[in-house]
Amino acid sequence: MTAKVYFADTRANVKQNLLDKLERLFVRSGIKDIVAPKDLVAIKVHFGERGNTAYIRPQFLRRVVDKVKEQGGKPFLTDANTLYVGSRANAVDHLQTAIENGWGYAVVNAPLIIADGLTGKEYTNVEVNLKHFKEVKIGSAALHADAFIAVSHLKGHELTGYGGVLKNIGMGLGSRSGKQMMHSDVKPAIDLEKCTGCRKCHQWCPAGAISMGEDKKSFIAAELCMGCGECTVSCPFGAIEVNWKTEPDVIQEKIAEYTYGVLKHYPGKCGFITFVNNVSPECDCCGWNDAPIVRDIGILASLDPVALDQACIDLINQEHGLPGSRLEGQPHGSDKFRALWPNVDWRKGLEYAESIGLGTRKYELIKI
Repeated sequence: MTAKVYFADTRANVKQNLLDKLERLFVRSGIKDIVAPKDLVAIKVHFGERGNTAYIRPQFLRRVVDKVKEQGGKPFLTDANTLYVGSRANAVDHLQTAIENGWGYAVVNAPLIIADGLTGKEYTNVEVNLKHFKEVKIGSAALHADAFIAVSHLKGHELTGYGGVLKNIGMGLGSRSGKQMMHSDVKPAIDLEKCTGCRKCHQWCPAGAISMGEDKKSFIAAELCMGCGECTVSCPFGAIEVNWKTEPDVIQEKIAEYTYGVLKHYPGKCGFITFVNNVSPECDCCGWNDAPIVRDIGILASLDPVALDQACIDLINQEHGLPGSRLEGQPHGSDKFRALWPNVDWRKGLEYAESIGLGTRKYELIKI
């Protein structure tokens, strides 16, 4: 099977600007048809970390929102809280950062809803029964809608090689403890010097693996611990540190499984749009963004997330590395993300995603 991927380049004129092209992509790709009257439509975006400027401009999302409303849908923009302690680790900071970055209602014409709630505890366990997870923890708001659209920014990433549709959905909509499970293959341990004995981690441990010792410090019984990460994201004193220990191939597969957990909820009701502009070397979760590695290429859309990621990467690899960027001198046809991150094979995630039925890497590129 070959998927269709629609592509609009960055050229514009007095009759058609890039915002107009985005609307045409929305229609031509078939995303318009997944929205029915009165559908609640979750639009997954990345609001950008404070200090980052490479994220998608909110004005583009206004056009997506307006097209959803034309179909009678009720759209909202959503993302889940981050695992790391930055400007988006809880809903208050997350929404404040989003507003600072331009995602106000007056701009996007839709409400912002943090998918996993105030502190990342509002998630739904979704059964997947795959290689790494029997079930995944997805921010609940993303699963209570009737249709789903992921609007992603293609860029580099130090753990997965690149970040596109799969990462935007899988890592993006995993709850905070779900993100811990994707990032780590190591069970948590308590730093006794930081532990205050507040017992907050006890109430969130679903396995009952945490007890109070004679020293009035908490400890984790390794034989009972299931590695869910709830204690890590519950401790207010940082006594249970985030473990980032995993292998690039493994985290890519885990992200695919989380993506599977989201999309299985929306058979025939999901679509995907990706911006291949401001292609920065690192993720938009960073509080900065380095110079783009290639020129702005355009916007792509598809009903197949795997084909869309593959098409975006193929277009990037056809480019020369931009002068003044980290890939200056990289020739046409070279693997840009392997050049950025030599120890990460970005293909593994797409291969695994294809193997579990998320889509196909074979595609037809249709330019509009």
